[in-house]
Amino acid sequence: MTTPVIDLKEVSLRLGEGASSVHVLKGVSLSVERGESTAIVGPSGSGKSTLLMVIAGLERVDSGSVRIAGERIDQLGEDAIAAFRGKMIGIVFQSFHLIPNMTALENVAVPLELAGRDDAFAVAERELDAVGLKERLTHYPGELSGGEQQRVAIARALAPEPAIMIADEPTGNLDQATGRQIADLLFSTARERGTTLVLVTHDPMLAARCDRQVAMRSGRIETAAPEALAAV
Repeated sequence: MTTPVIDLKEVSLRLGEGASSVHVLKGVSLSVERGESTAIVGPSGSGKSTLLMVIAGLERVDSGSVRIAGERIDQLGEDAIAAFRGKMIGIVFQSFHLIPNMTALENVAVPLELAGRDDAFAVAERELDAVGLKERLTHYPGELSGGEQQRVAIARALAPEPAIMIADEPTGNLDQATGRQIADLLFSTARERGTTLVLVTHDPMLAARCDRQVAMRSGRIETAAPEALAAV
């Protein structure tokens, strides 16, 4: 029996303080196998994006266990989590999160430089070529279209060759045609590299492309069946 690359058990999390605190995750358990693609779906406010942030180690849980690639990241200190995330997890956001005063090449090289890689710019150039941006290396985010910016973000996430890619509404800010191209890129790249893909989406067509759909409502997982979207 294989060990899941993502293994959450009875995870609970409150955000905020005192009377304004919100119980965002309520006893969530989730296992994802290596190389599997999983869509997390459900209404706004159901805890989908927070669950992604827990997987990435960007949110600390109040209780439960978070094991990623065999490591209990809920027991690690902040520096250790950051180092682990830099090697093991690539993150793509809806709003791209590129550094505006850096070129496409520099944006992709940043996580590699932080990891102490001597070949940061060579790898960044290769990754941008892989996502179809070989001619845009020296362009700044403001000079790129939304689809091109998301391609840069994908290249940046993939550059450290992570075992896991998480994507929060990766096509949410794009038109339908561009969104389809970005989805094609995400799935083809994950398949070629054997990367585990976990994404949050409101798009039924994007979710349907995943191996599995996990529906959330009010901080809990309702079902892990492919027909999860039917009631959403």
